[in-house]
Order: sequence, then structure tokens, then C-alpha cells
Amino acid sequence: MSEEETQTGCPVSRRSSWTSRFGTWLFLVKPEPLRKYPNVLNVNTNHLCVTGSHDSMSFCLDMSSPVLRSEPWLLRIMDRLFPCLTRPCIYRWSTTQLGIRYLDLRIARKPAGGSSLFFAHGIYTLTCVKEALEELALWLDAHPKEVIIISCSHFESLTDEDHVQLVDFILSLFSKKLCLSQDTPTLRSCWSGGQQVILSYDDLQMECQHRQLWPKIPYWYADSPDPKKVITYLEEKKRKGRPGSFYVSGLNLTEDALYILLHPLQNLRTMTMEALSPLLRWTAEQRPGPGVGGVNIIGCDFVGFSRFCSIVIGLNFKLLKAAARTSSGSQLPPG
Repeated sequence: MSEEETQTGCPVSRRSSWTSRFGTWLFLVKPEPLRKYPNVLNVNTNHLCVTGSHDSMSFCLDMSSPVLRSEPWLLRIMDRLFPCLTRPCIYRWSTTQLGIRYLDLRIARKPAGGSSLFFAHGIYTLTCVKEALEELALWLDAHPKEVIIISCSHFESLTDEDHVQLVDFILSLFSKKLCLSQDTPTLRSCWSGGQQVILSYDDLQMECQHRQLWPKIPYWYADSPDPKKVITYLEEKKRKGRPGSFYVSGLNLTEDALYILLHPLQNLRTMTMEALSPLLRWTAEQRPGPGVGGVNIIGCDFVGFSRFCSIVIGLNFKLLKAAARTSSGSQLPPG
């Protein structure tokens, strides 16, 4: 692997080793620090701080595929007329990462793609959904104390039959690894029960039919390229109170057509890295927990290129300090 491939997980070919890339990304957040403090293991996972990756799996986009049907009509027309111009531009502003801990999987059916489903961000990926999930399951087998959160959403152009087949595949693949949606999992309960996957599926019909599927996980994001606006937006959301279960505070920036025209030499990665310092400072000031202002999953782009992971994981030890003040550190409340 080249240095770039090692950092981003982008393959030389479609048949590269998926398992090694999952190891490169997911194991960046090692659970050992939490194991040293067993009281943390009793905290509800939706009250812990969890690292999250925005638009997971959009690290190997298919330049030969058309833009998504959900994209603006003008962009779709431009793509039909001048694909040699539109697709490189979309590639620059849509390529992100493989994923870490919380996986934001946006699933779509590719035109003329047969029965396979793919991930999508502006355009479709080279990697199909089943291939990625199968390798993820192998990685979980090799790391039995890793717990991840998978959020399946968008489902562009999927039919009812596609949903049925995808859910059947997921339930068969992860089987007993899935945490039931009526449970309130802690790390300790997950470890003792062999459960490793909390799977959100943003389709109400499928969710109601299968108790292994969790409801949609809210994702707060400012839809702005300005980090100051992102922070202001997240602070306003926090003041209104956090959701009762899992939710994501998104640090990811969002460009628009005007921003792209005014910044012809930038791409999504350079925009993100230039704005990351104030976003990480804001992150370091947060605290986990069930009360107003408590953060849970914190999502970001290009999570492997900064101190993002260590900062987010470190927030969990604020729970220990709070517990020490109230109960001499003997036991943390489950939430």
C-alpha cells in the first residue's frame, strides 16, 4: 500500500484486503482505556461519547457512475452533457473515509448495477454493500470486544424487495451479534452477551418487523462550510435537549455550488482540515451523559488525520470525575 492508501483506506483495486482496512480504521479507537475503569462499562452506550464517521464507505467512488437521482436537476443535466467535468468535481468534494465506530452508511441502487446495492455520496461507490458488511463481520469475529453502531439510511431507488433482501442478509450475517432495540446496552452487557452491533435502519416498515433493527439515529449538522456556524448550530440544538437514545453531533462541513466556484483549488479534505481546529476545541469542551448538553456520537470527516478520536474518547473520563464527586467513584449510574 502507498502512504495515501494506508491513511485513507482507498484501494489499489476493488479486490484489495478489506479486513486490513477495517483494522486500520476501527481499531484506532481501542477500548483498553475504558477497560481500566470498569465502572464506565456499566454506562448506557447512548450516554457515552462515541467517535463517528460521516458518509462512511465513500472512500472509493466510481467515476464511471452517474450522479445520484436525488442530486439537483441542473447537476444531473450537466453530468449527462459533460461527465468529464462534473464527475471529477464531485469526486473531489464527496470522497471521505472508510469509517470508525459509528458507520454512516448511505445505501443506493446503482442504475444498471444488477441486483447489487452500493454506497453513495454524490456518485456511487465501487464497493457493494454485501462485500463491505461481510468483511466487517469477519473483522468483528477477530475482535470480539469491539462494539460498533451502524446507521443504514437514504436507500435511494431501493424497492420493497431490495429492503427485504438487505434486511434478511444483515440479520443472517450478524445474527447474535445484534443488540435488540428494546435493550439498553452497556459495554459490559454487550461483552457478556457477545453482542457487537447496534444497527439503525431508517425504514419504519422494516424497523417495526424486526426487533434487531433500531430506529433512525438523528444526525445534527449545520449544512454550512463555516465552522463557526457549525458550532453555533450544535450549541442551539444542545440547549433544546438531547434525544433520549443515540444521536450524532456532526462536525462535518457542507459546501454548496457557490463555495466550490469560489474555491477552485480546494476539495472536501482541504476544506475540512483548514476548519478543524475550532471544531476540535469545541469537541474538547463537551461532556457525555443523559442531561441537557450531554453529547453522544460525534461525527466528522477524515477522522484519521487529526486528534479527533483521542479527544472524543477522552471525554468519557469526565463521567468518572462526576461519579467520584457524588459517590466516591464506587459506581457510575447506568443512565
